[in-house]
Amino acid sequence: MIVEGAIVDRDGIRTGYVRFRGPRVIEVGAIGTDSTRGRVRRIHGIVVPPPVNSHTHLGDSVSSREPPLGPVGDIVGSPTGLKFRLLSETPRARKVRAMRSALARMRRAAVAATVDFREEGLDGVRQLREASTGSGVDVRILGRPLARPVDPVELDRLLKECDGIGLSSSREEGPEVRATIARRCRTLGKRYALHASEEVREPVDRYLSPKPDLLVHLVKATPDDLEAVGAAGVAVAVCPRSNALFGRRPDLARFEKLGLRMLLGTDNAMFHAPSIFRELEFAYVSSRLMERPVSPAYLARAAFVTPWEWLGEPRKAEIAPGSPATPIVLRLPTDDPAYQLVTRATEHVIVRPGTDRPGPSSRP
Repeated sequence: MIVEGAIVDRDGIRTGYVRFRGPRVIEVGAIGTDSTRGRVRRIHGIVVPPPVNSHTHLGDSVSSREPPLGPVGDIVGSPTGLKFRLLSETPRARKVRAMRSALARMRRAAVAATVDFREEGLDGVRQLREASTGSGVDVRILGRPLARPVDPVELDRLLKECDGIGLSSSREEGPEVRATIARRCRTLGKRYALHASEEVREPVDRYLSPKPDLLVHLVKATPDDLEAVGAAGVAVAVCPRSNALFGRRPDLARFEKLGLRMLLGTDNAMFHAPSIFRELEFAYVSSRLMERPVSPAYLARAAFVTPWEWLGEPRKAEIAPGSPATPIVLRLPTDDPAYQLVTRATEHVIVRPGTDRPGPSSRP
């Protein structure tokens, strides 16, 4: 199969064609220069790396009811918030089924990987590992130890089975806890991440010390805070739909102006479906509503490119012969591809080369 139209990947946005053999790219070039001389089926569309959902809490996908009004801390705060009561009261098997269902939905929308903050200690990590088996989604689990002060034995057992640690915030975790966890993560080559300036502003030197691999939210961060994060080279995952539910909006235009390494996530599964395409559209529209517009190209990179770089697999964000990426094709107009990706992409226009799923047959 040959796709003619636009390519959006680590190298930017350009017109061209991509030739596939099965799910793999074997040829890329200018339209009209392919080697097949018209002997291969052609479709029109946009070729992109598969997206990554860079921040989820899939454990609370067991909830199917509207969350109550009130401060975010009353709903997701540990240990007495609604979310943690729900997790403690729900049978293990039901949580596994709910997480498996959420992952299946992500897979249908072509999400190839997700970064999940998984609570409930070692058993919480094992629940998600069980749910993810055979899902087709590469789940990177950032677990959370239960004991305070940190129990070194528990922490090591946890880190043997997960990809790192994802903490609540520097407000809830003291400097000794954060330093112990970050140091052990570094020693074992694991990731250390935490939420920051979500409900109220937190001092930037607090959550940057020790330096994390990933921060989440920063909706209450000041311009100076954001500059400090950028200078430290720390990546930031943003979740605009979840933030908006509690009356907050990240200043994505400033993120872009400062050149922050931004990733996009869908946050708590008890609030929103884990749809990265809905997150993209909301991020774009809400920034326009704020009269602080962010470019579609910056948002597209936050879903399709920057996460692969953060995961240490940059070649999975490249559309090129020999790349390990398994790109997807979106049957959309190609005149303004980043805008199309951000505002009009859904699972209904996705074609997966190398599968028996043909996608829409009409040319857009």
